[in-house]
Amino acid sequence: MIRSQCWKGAAFTVPFQLGFAFLYLVPIGYAAYQSLFKEQQSGLGLGGAATEKFVGLENYQQGLSDGAFMGSVLRVFLFACVQIPVMLALSLLFALLLDAATARAANRFRILLLIPYMIPGVVAAIVWINLYSPEVGPLTSLGRFLGLSWDFFAPSMVWPSIGNLLTWHGIGYNMVIIYTALQAVPRELFEAARLDGASELRIARSIKIPHVRGALVLTGLLSIIQMLQLFNEPALFRNVTPQTVDDAFTPIMIIYNQAFNASNYHYAAALSVLLALILGLASFLFYRLTSKEVD
Repeated sequence: MIRSQCWKGAAFTVPFQLGFAFLYLVPIGYAAYQSLFKEQQSGLGLGGAATEKFVGLENYQQGLSDGAFMGSVLRVFLFACVQIPVMLALSLLFALLLDAATARAANRFRILLLIPYMIPGVVAAIVWINLYSPEVGPLTSLGRFLGLSWDFFAPSMVWPSIGNLLTWHGIGYNMVIIYTALQAVPRELFEAARLDGASELRIARSIKIPHVRGALVLTGLLSIIQMLQLFNEPALFRNVTPQTVDDAFTPIMIIYNQAFNASNYHYAAALSVLLALILGLASFLFYRLTSKEVD
């Protein structure tokens, strides 16, 4: 009887399992298979028929020695070391402020902070590119009024510009996760701390923040995964400032160009697998380093 109920319960997960297999497992397996081959032209490359040749791990060796690809990974990693902590710190701050507000005020401001996340990423990037534009955007005029001269598309400003966009777009989503974790903290702990004379700042530092470390780890993992897949924002910035954002700006842009511009699908597949392995390693190391504090 119990086994029958277990099978009935498992049957409800069949649609998800099928979707996960066909949309994730099969493409990953196909990419790993394609990465083991290389396309070669017969007839000395003068219009001969193309053939696929098994090369084993040669594409992976080429990817690991590709200075542009590894440089883009390092570039995005350094950017993530700055942008992710800033975004999570602001998300935590807003979550703490909402938790300290009344329920009605918290609901109103929570929806307000979620509006940027509801906007599609491409649309959000287009909006901010127009805001940054020195021709039609108001930020350049505001800078002149304040006596400041800034160019949001300059080489020294393009990463802060993208970081501001990503923070604005993702802060509400992370805030909701942290705020939900705060709502699960027993209110009796706060009352007991107040009776002992603890200030709201001390309560936040000693009780609230330790109880949401698990949520911070989760949002950190999600942010790392999103960061290494950065494509839409720099691709749109490239249309505006190609002299600053080249086609090797991020790993995904290199993979896209190899697959759809250079038609080198096998090498692009190998780079995709390498990026997935790097992403998995980064997520594992982050979890190992942070889970000790959570435990």
